[in-house]
Amino acid sequence: MSTQTGYMSKEPLLRVVKRAEKPTRQIMLLRAEALVFALVAGGVFILLIGYNPFEIYGTILSGAFRSKMAIQATVKVMIPLLISSLGVTLAFKMKFWNIGAEGQIIAGAICASYFALYHSSWNHVLLVTVMFLAGIVGGGLWGLIPALFRVKWGTNETLFTLMLNYIALHVVNFLRDGPWKDPGSQGFPKIARFDKNAALDKLLGVQIGWVVALALAALVLFYLRSTKHGYEISVVGESSDTARYAGMDVKKIVLRTMFLSGAVCGIAGMVQATGSDITLTNAVAGGVGFTAIIVAWLSRLNPVTIVIVSFLFSVLEKGSSVVQSSFGLSTDCADVLQAVILFFVLGCEFFIRYGFVVRKKGGAA
Repeated sequence: MSTQTGYMSKEPLLRVVKRAEKPTRQIMLLRAEALVFALVAGGVFILLIGYNPFEIYGTILSGAFRSKMAIQATVKVMIPLLISSLGVTLAFKMKFWNIGAEGQIIAGAICASYFALYHSSWNHVLLVTVMFLAGIVGGGLWGLIPALFRVKWGTNETLFTLMLNYIALHVVNFLRDGPWKDPGSQGFPKIARFDKNAALDKLLGVQIGWVVALALAALVLFYLRSTKHGYEISVVGESSDTARYAGMDVKKIVLRTMFLSGAVCGIAGMVQATGSDITLTNAVAGGVGFTAIIVAWLSRLNPVTIVIVSFLFSVLEKGSSVVQSSFGLSTDCADVLQAVILFFVLGCEFFIRYGFVVRKKGGAA
């Protein structure tokens, strides 16, 4: 009796429990309600800082679509976000917490930039192809490092991949200040702008990275749903023990999948450096790798939904920048507005899957 009493006394006042699966219609209704609450909460914030919420929201939408140039800019924001979201999805499906998309983007950009800087005289098609492959290899190898340590020594992949982000960032700083420094840079050191021959071509006024991104979305969808490797990823994600019992080589699957996850993120770095920035900077990832994690989870790791959510995020990002310039708002205000909206949307996803149980009197929940 005393043991039972002691056990109950240790039971927390509030527990998080997993909910039963809700019908799709109910989930969609909850998400719609969350979006409404997000807009209302964001409107309250806008009122508190002295602006008209309807005017601000209207500017966000018009800022993303008001002209052909604005639409092109929105698509440019979407490209690296969509690609890197697809990259982390591969790892997350396997329950491998790849928080290193930023570093993998940078690694892919570094490898592609080498050829853009030192082999710009090659045939254009050959050069772009080699840069594309270099981005794949660079990002893939950067993603493979934590996977190797995980399967061999059981290291924590969350911390490992996170720390590799900063190493990759400092590699860019080293290259910028040392071997790749532009001799003509005045004041602050920088890496030279790429030759026109090393820049990605444009289609409909936007660098062809958007075609690459959509093609990758289709490939990742096919890979996860229609291939043996995709099935193995799902099984390992559900239970490593079950995968081993079924005769699967779990270590091989982890290594292969993390290489692919990093490779896709490396493509995002290559596309950003050679298609949008036309040079290599320490802002080539620009936080996209972390936003990609949110996009992937909001989309429930579904490549089709990732395309839609990435687009909505890009509209919010581009529209917020127009709000800053049009109303003189600081970057912090725009970031707070985005955070308020995301808070409600992400909170909705949490309550769809989980709920709180309060301990009843006497210790029973």
